[in-house]
Amino acid sequence: MQLEIMPRKKRLPAGRAPLLLLLCQLVRALDVPLDSKLLEDLVQPPTITQQSPKDYIIDPRENIVIQCEAKGKPPPSFSWTRNGTHFDIEKDPLVTMKPGSGTLTINIMSEGKAETYEGVYQCTARNERGAAISNNIVVRPSRSPLWTKEKLEPITLRNGQSLILPCRPPLGLPPPIIFWMDNSFQRLPQSERVSQGLNGDLYFSNVLPEDTREDYICYARFNHTQTIQQKQPISVKVISVDELNDTIAANLNDSEFYSAKSNRERPPTFLTPEGNASHKEELRGNVLSLECIAEGLPTPIIYWIKEDGTLPINRTFYKNFKKTLQIIQVSEADSGNYQCIAKNPLGAIYHTISVTVKAAPYWIMAPQNLVLSPGEDGRLICRANGNPKPRISWLSNGVPIEIAPDDPSRNIDGDTIIFSNVQERSSAVYQCNASNEYGYLLANAFVNVLAEPPRILTSANTLYQVITDRPALLDCAFFGSPLPTVEWFKGAKGSALREDIYVLHENGTLEIPVAQKDSTGTYTCVARNKLGMAKNEVHLEIKDATRIIKQPEYAVVQRGGTVSFECKVKHDHTLIPTITWLKDSGELPNDGRFTVDKDHLVVADVWDNDGGTYTCVANTTLDNVSASAVLSVVAPTPTPAPTYDVPNPPFDLELTDQLDKSVQLSWTPGNDNNSPITKFIIEYEDAMHEAGLWHHQTEVSGMQTTAQLKLSPYVNYSFRVMAVNSLGRSLPSEASEQYLTKAAEPDTNPTAVEGLGSEPDNLVITWKPLNGFESNGPGLQYKVSWRQKDGDDEWTSVVVANVSKYIVSGTPTFVPYLIKVQALNDVGFAPEPAVVMGHSGEDLPMVAPGNVRVNVVNSTLAEVHWDPVPLKSIRGHLQGYRIYYWKAQSSSKRNRRHLEKKILTFQGSKTHGMLPGLEPFSHYTLNVRVVNGKGEGPASPDRVFTTPEGVPSAPSSLKIVNPTLDSLTLEWDPPSRPNGILTEYTLKYQPINSTHELGPLVDLKIPANKTRWTLKNLNFSTRYKFYFYAQTAAGSGSQITEEAVTNVDEAGIPPPDVGAGKAMASRQVDIATQGWFIGLMCAVALLILILLIVCFIRRNKGGKYPVKEKEDAHADPEIQPMKEDDGTFGEYSDAEDHKPLKKGSRTPSDRTVKKEDSDDSLVDYGEGVNGQFNEDGSFIGQYSGKKEKEPAEGNESSEAPSPVNAMNSFV
Repeated sequence: MQLEIMPRKKRLPAGRAPLLLLLCQLVRALDVPLDSKLLEDLVQPPTITQQSPKDYIIDPRENIVIQCEAKGKPPPSFSWTRNGTHFDIEKDPLVTMKPGSGTLTINIMSEGKAETYEGVYQCTARNERGAAISNNIVVRPSRSPLWTKEKLEPITLRNGQSLILPCRPPLGLPPPIIFWMDNSFQRLPQSERVSQGLNGDLYFSNVLPEDTREDYICYARFNHTQTIQQKQPISVKVISVDELNDTIAANLNDSEFYSAKSNRERPPTFLTPEGNASHKEELRGNVLSLECIAEGLPTPIIYWIKEDGTLPINRTFYKNFKKTLQIIQVSEADSGNYQCIAKNPLGAIYHTISVTVKAAPYWIMAPQNLVLSPGEDGRLICRANGNPKPRISWLSNGVPIEIAPDDPSRNIDGDTIIFSNVQERSSAVYQCNASNEYGYLLANAFVNVLAEPPRILTSANTLYQVITDRPALLDCAFFGSPLPTVEWFKGAKGSALREDIYVLHENGTLEIPVAQKDSTGTYTCVARNKLGMAKNEVHLEIKDATRIIKQPEYAVVQRGGTVSFECKVKHDHTLIPTITWLKDSGELPNDGRFTVDKDHLVVADVWDNDGGTYTCVANTTLDNVSASAVLSVVAPTPTPAPTYDVPNPPFDLELTDQLDKSVQLSWTPGNDNNSPITKFIIEYEDAMHEAGLWHHQTEVSGMQTTAQLKLSPYVNYSFRVMAVNSLGRSLPSEASEQYLTKAAEPDTNPTAVEGLGSEPDNLVITWKPLNGFESNGPGLQYKVSWRQKDGDDEWTSVVVANVSKYIVSGTPTFVPYLIKVQALNDVGFAPEPAVVMGHSGEDLPMVAPGNVRVNVVNSTLAEVHWDPVPLKSIRGHLQGYRIYYWKAQSSSKRNRRHLEKKILTFQGSKTHGMLPGLEPFSHYTLNVRVVNGKGEGPASPDRVFTTPEGVPSAPSSLKIVNPTLDSLTLEWDPPSRPNGILTEYTLKYQPINSTHELGPLVDLKIPANKTRWTLKNLNFSTRYKFYFYAQTAAGSGSQITEEAVTNVDEAGIPPPDVGAGKAMASRQVDIATQGWFIGLMCAVALLILILLIVCFIRRNKGGKYPVKEKEDAHADPEIQPMKEDDGTFGEYSDAEDHKPLKKGSRTPSDRTVKKEDSDDSLVDYGEGVNGQFNEDGSFIGQYSGKKEKEPAEGNESSEAPSPVNAMNSFV
């Protein structure tokens, strides 16, 4: 298991399947967290943490300190080599090594010379796990030599001639900094006419009489030794031709008379470089400095261009009055021909500098440390580039790997070392060296084989406070080898958190994307591997957001008046806000006219400069909120009051200073209508590409009437201006004249570049084309380039028209490709595009999942496991695994029925899943297939499994027939879904008297093979309520209820048969006219009156009505006999399936059903074709409860007895 940084995040998978997490708190390339407690007993190879630079220039006046620091467990020991041989520091009394470190101190202050210790040094840090080495450190003392003695003759020359004053500083280490000054140590003024070259010489394009002086002095500053050396002063005298007569001129020798050139005007010539062309070589990453200095009269102006492209905008700088062109962070793309042009009114000359950019080695992928557990695999990758291509070589513990001890777990493949089945002895430090003629790179990377139980590094009981509706991030930094799996739980007995609400990051952090009040609580992070388990609790509190419920409002106040802004804040009661007022984003003026109380800002005696934007900012420790309002100050209202309005539009627009990429726009403001203009808004129209559509260009202050506008190439511009004051924006001005800019190469490349195959043998490259405005010129095309990512092939390129797709045919199936798309037009190419990665087309997977196992969890749920398909056989992006399953046989009827296949899809690389909603006591067949972007692979061999018995559904029907005076006959149909073998039926019934009270409950068991039963010895003319259900070995099923009445003993008239529904009395009797009935009603009325009087008296005496006794007397008969161990099965009824609840559920006395904790987890359910599953495979089906009527005692209506077994929905 290789531990490496992977920046993407992934969600917590459904269920409790292990999730591989990556190590957190990485420091540089180190994969082991630098936690002090962890490092106390964690064995670790050495790592170089600090070392002196490769080219180490020292001050010979100070002691030499060569740094080498490393860490490891156990602490490493240090040794040194000098010039390739062992450096025995114990034999040199001037050399000491810092205790616990490899840093050397060479004491040359007391004795010895720095030159004695020049050389190449290398440090080795070693412990029992390996050896790390430093770079080769070249130690050289700095040098600041004096100028050589020379006799400098005075220079005399005519006005207008050119002049070069040589500096030629002594060679120092490092090279000195050159500057020219006079005897008073004042820098000599420089200009386009007089400037210092890169070599230190002072160049005069033409001399003037004021250049005459005797103290032109070149200074060389050696920063390393803090010394300055100076050259002998040079004397220069400039004379006018009119001052010379023939006699004086004849007496001047050649050295005194610098040249015989005339002071007449002349075209430019180059002083440096010489000739028409030159060559410059620079290393990648350095600063490229190109110089052209010309002489001429008038003074020439220097221009720079790149012949085959444009100069990089953000990396190009001009120095020395544009005589020096500098490009920082130079790269290979900057190679090419650069041309400097020297121009004055008499002519122009050109010089071409051919630039070649070479490159010392630089990293593409430096090797990273590996922490592996015994038996795991891993690899070290070392990839570098350069010009020329660098050579890669490997060392093991500082020894070339060709002569290092053999390791059977190690295999070298060019720039990669592959490890397989590592053991503890495989621990070592490997060095990768990438070198070419311009330099080298050296990187240490260790392989550390560890077996460590999980450790959680986040502090226990950390409290996190988050504002509601914002993300909450709970940390769980961890370490272990093998890599632990991590799960998060909420509360003391909560289940693993699911991905529909939570996001689990690679470093173990749990993210709640939108925290709510119910997110408050204690969260537990659990890390496990085969060596142990560790857990840690953190706490989360969710706070109400701070809100401004009364915001300050826009105000217009007269000069000298008073204004008040209100700002009322509502906040969480546990947070204390602070209210701050700002004016124009700054602090309020320190003025007594501004007063702030709890909710208000009051400004008294308002001045004109008090106008502006006032902002109320409410801050807490967790959030802040602000609201702003504008204050406009106007003059006191005269009589009549002035009219305030938005400004009139500007007019008289004019374009001047028209350049390739800029133009100056000027205008005349319109009337401000008594409110000062605060700004002008400038918009443009591109008549070539988007005629009639105006875009925002820029904004300028209301005090300006001109603006310098930056332009893009190949755009036909028109401009318009709008004025803005405190009351709003004016109408647009009339459009300016049109201005067409010149074409140029594109500045940008297409975006959204992708490479996806539509067929197994092609690669479809797509991109978002540039719009007309971005094309920068006519003839827009695209250069499409591609090559295989893992191969050594060169780029293949093709230029296509202005389209958005190109198809590469004949590619291997599902191979990664590197792709780039570059824009070009008739002028040239856009900058080098970014490289993106794509894949050629997918094909159907070749192999089916193996080792398919089925574990039947209960009568409606099964768990399926399988082995993953090798990635190479998938031949595409792994989408997941798909299970096909179908019911093949009914175990009760023993007749085969081939039903419709059902499908569940499990996303990603999961290797198990749950099959819900199975029918009990049934035979099922299933197979598994892997799915990629192309489709499904072959099916695995069919696996057959059987579900156990379940509780039956309710009997299909219940009818009461043949009522007599003392008997009723019940007929029924068996359950439509017996879900097993029926063992018996249970019939419960009870009488209902004339006051609707329920009588005693009778319980009767009926053999399973019966469909008819006669009840005898019943009371005549009595209504009965029946409860009927079937049973299997798994328990009792859902019940069906019915009511019926025995015959009335009068007139001997038999009652009619009672069908489905309630049985009715044999005939209606008009008892309202019977004398006995009238007497009975009178007695009842008298009795009620007496009871009311008694209740009134008892209430006045403080007596209590015995409600509880009444309720106990009328308690549900189904509930009363239940005991803790009676084994009664709770039930539920689905609208479609009548699926049973789990065994052991109870109906509490409050007539609600509590949802039992389930041993079956639905979090692993995949997504089905029938739409019952989420995309991640989690089951979202809902069991909806159906209330049934139960027997009960007490005063109830015979038409609607109260339900006692109402089941909650099962979610």
